[in-house]
Amino acid sequence: MVKRISIAGCAQEVSTFNPVLSTYENFSIARGDEIFERSKGKNSEIDGAVNVLRGGGDIEVVASYMAGATSAGPLDRDSWDRIAGEFLDALKPFAGQIQGAYFAMRGSMSAENETDPEGYLLEKSREILGSDIPITISQDIHGVVTAKMLKHIDGVAVYHTYPHVDFADTGARAAHQLLRMINDGARPVTVRLPIPALVRGKQLITETGLFGNQVRYLRELHGDPRVLNAGFQIGNPFTDVPELCSQVIVVTDNDEKFAREIALKAASEFWDNRYEMHAELIGLEEAVAKASKMKGPIEFTDAADAPSSGASGDSNAIVAEMIRTGYRHTVLAPIVDASAVVRAVEKGIGGKITVKLGGSLDRRFTPVEVKATVVSISDGIFALEIWPGTEHAGPTAVLESGNYTFVVFSRSVNLVDRAPFFANGLDPKDFHSIIVKSPFCEPEFFDDWCEINLNVEDLSELSALGSFGAQTSPSDIRFRSQQINI
Repeated sequence: MVKRISIAGCAQEVSTFNPVLSTYENFSIARGDEIFERSKGKNSEIDGAVNVLRGGGDIEVVASYMAGATSAGPLDRDSWDRIAGEFLDALKPFAGQIQGAYFAMRGSMSAENETDPEGYLLEKSREILGSDIPITISQDIHGVVTAKMLKHIDGVAVYHTYPHVDFADTGARAAHQLLRMINDGARPVTVRLPIPALVRGKQLITETGLFGNQVRYLRELHGDPRVLNAGFQIGNPFTDVPELCSQVIVVTDNDEKFAREIALKAASEFWDNRYEMHAELIGLEEAVAKASKMKGPIEFTDAADAPSSGASGDSNAIVAEMIRTGYRHTVLAPIVDASAVVRAVEKGIGGKITVKLGGSLDRRFTPVEVKATVVSISDGIFALEIWPGTEHAGPTAVLESGNYTFVVFSRSVNLVDRAPFFANGLDPKDFHSIIVKSPFCEPEFFDDWCEINLNVEDLSELSALGSFGAQTSPSDIRFRSQQINI
């Protein structure tokens, strides 16, 4: 008998500190077989899951709906209602027609009228598909599997890398659990251990940091037949929702005791190391003053304005301090400012313009006025170096103002590598100072050849790091009978 498994997804990471709401137009929507076509051959969760499922015996993989967006602010009410409606409507024809389902999610969404969008979709999906259909999901290491999510799923696979590179592997692990349940009769027991701590800093880099010890321990357990899935989430401090926390999630084949032992071991080591996993930040004025005396290249990390974490991408804080202090070195700075791009396009390449940059979206930043030459104009479409997918930044202009070179985008996109610079004819190695709007990048992108990485502190980052969601009490949570919270 051929068994049918349905695939769907809804994924976005948001910052609730971003004052600009996301809209339906921010999302890329795919339906049916188009989902397979878009993910085929890419390092994506869906492609990883599809490859495993299609090799799992008499399995037919069908797809319903996928909505994905670049990280940004919370989703506005009407857009969330539309996406949720489309997701569920696309799933309804599969009711009674499938033997399992896999959903690619992020775990860090939020909307104006829903603080747990993934939980809502899973609850309604369970109503459509019924209580006996196994459902697994995948999530970001920066997501939060909530009580509502756990109530309506049978397992979750979490990224094991940060910076993230194991997208396909994570989807594959979610698919392997589905096959264990469908083909072998595995009976999942899920243990969740929330930890009241939020951490950020270089110790979270899984390849080199302390946090990597816990992740490697959980990853290696996938060779044990008792383990269906195991992962560690550290939340996204910028997604300030009620259940925000760090947590261990362990799914075993009907072995609650073993799952508890695993979760407690991983959580205990993490807790002991929590003070060493704080971000090592340097004040803005000190960072600029220090870099001004160095040979370079210098990497200025502006994690507080990282679009990949949901920020608006229009902070000019570092540049403003450089201008104020007469910084003399060459600077490469990305920034989002649609109005400045419009002016640049009007003047054309070689044109001279006076524009105000920064604070076009987040009014906490005071625009800085610069007189610049338009060096180039592009469509803003580029593929990232490692992450799957293509970024659409809208019309993009390169502006040169004295020792400053600005790459100005019309809209926020992931700035997790050098692709936005390369796509506009710029090589970061040609500059003394590079502003990087991402908490961490792969070492070869910047760290390996920069003299120093100055992780700059600013007010928006401090507000995020100092904010914790209201923790849900474990004793107040009820799960499906197979699931346990400790």
